[in-house]
Parts: sequence; structure tokens; C-alpha cells
Amino acid sequence: MRLGRIASPDGVAFVSVEGDVEGGDARCREIAEHPFGVPTFTGRSWPLSDVRLLAPILASKVVCIGKNYAAHAAEMGGTAPEDPVIFIKPNTSIIGPRVAIARPASSQRVDYEGELAIVIGRPCRDVAARDAAGAILGYTVANDVTARDQQQADGQWTRGKGYDTFCPLGPWIETELDPADLEIRTELDGKVVQRSRTSLMVHDIGAIVEWISAVMTLLPGDVILTGTPEGIGPMVAGQEVSVSVEGIGTLTNPVADRG
Repeated sequence: MRLGRIASPDGVAFVSVEGDVEGGDARCREIAEHPFGVPTFTGRSWPLSDVRLLAPILASKVVCIGKNYAAHAAEMGGTAPEDPVIFIKPNTSIIGPRVAIARPASSQRVDYEGELAIVIGRPCRDVAARDAAGAILGYTVANDVTARDQQQADGQWTRGKGYDTFCPLGPWIETELDPADLEIRTELDGKVVQRSRTSLMVHDIGAIVEWISAVMTLLPGDVILTGTPEGIGPMVAGQEVSVSVEGIGTLTNPVADRG
């Protein structure tokens, strides 16, 4: 199931996105209340073309894995860490498709980082890697936007990763997906700048959920960013960045300067 969140003429709703998205005849069926557990439907629906896709979930927290692809660790001047390195982006950084990434005036370099994102489906703590799938609602696409100069200057990553608009998510959550070997691709103004596969992660999905849930309780809707592959680079105002994950779809955002 493709679980989305939309703004329609009737308000904001969680929906199931059904039909041929590429062909233009997909519809959004409204889910009553929330998308966790077995969804129930209200009976209302809208053509996908008549609604605006929002970030598919509003997380209580976004937990991220750093340097989870060896080639990316190398381009950053180091090696992949033996244990996962985690950091948090505030939920105020979340935006949806087509919303502008706002580059702060205080940064001279703002980078894209295309990633696969995990969406948690139930409250959980101390989840064994082998049981991780039972705690996951599904997967979506993310862009871990980073003020690279501030990340490097600070030594820790909260400021460089935490600005408003620095966590685009979307276009929806795919609940039926094997994440083991999916292509991740990032395009900047139509040019491919990142291309890799999730099979090249240093720490896989199960290991990531086990590591993070040993530290903190994860709540329904919490998002985990699983790391970016090599090819990171800067964006400037007027450009457009698109991140695609095989089996899910494409997340596209324009880039603007923060007013």
C-alpha cells in the first residue's frame, strides 16, 4: 500500500494512493484517523492530480545514520565507523514534495543527500535486528539537507542538519517493499549526481533499528534516515533536486534562498 498525506479541497487527510501514478489516473482514498494498524476508509476519494501531496508523516523525531556507505565515508575523508553513528534532525525540518528547501544566509554551502527512510509503525524499544520488520510501517524517500560548512565547523551536526526545510520526505510511504537492494538516485537539475544501491549500506535496516531502539523508544511515525551514498554536493537557489528510490518513487524540491 502507498500511504500518503494530502491537502485536498476538504482539508488534510491520510490516504491510500491507488492506481497508475505514472499514467495520471491514480486516486487518493481517505483513511479514517491515522495510517497505523489496519486502515479503515471514509468512502471519500480524490484524483491525485486534484490534491497536493504533503510530507507523508509528521514524526516526533527524525533519527539519522551518518556515514553508512563506505564510499561516502571515503569522500568525507574517513572510513565507515564500526558502529552506527546517529544524530537527530528536529521534526520542524520536515517538508513535503515541491516545497522549497530554504538555504540560510549563514551558510555558504548547502548540500543534498539522497536517502532511503524508514517509518516506524508501533511503539518499540530494544528491537532485535531479526524482528525489525515487525516494527516498521514502511519506507519513504528523504533528502538529508546539510549546511556542510557548519557541519564541519561545529564538529557535531545539529546546526548544519537542523534548519527548517532540511528534511524533505515523500512522496508517500510504501508498506510492501523489500529494502535490501534498491537503487537510490539523486538528480540536480536533471543531472544524475548520486547513484547507488541499499545493498551497499554498511549497517542494514535490521541493524539500524536494533541500534537506535537500544538507545531510545521509537514511536509510531518516527522516521529513520539510513544514510547517503557518495556524490554529495551543493545546491543553489533556482535549482531543483530530485531523489528517487526504486519501488517507492521520486521526491522533488526546488531550492531557494531563505528570506
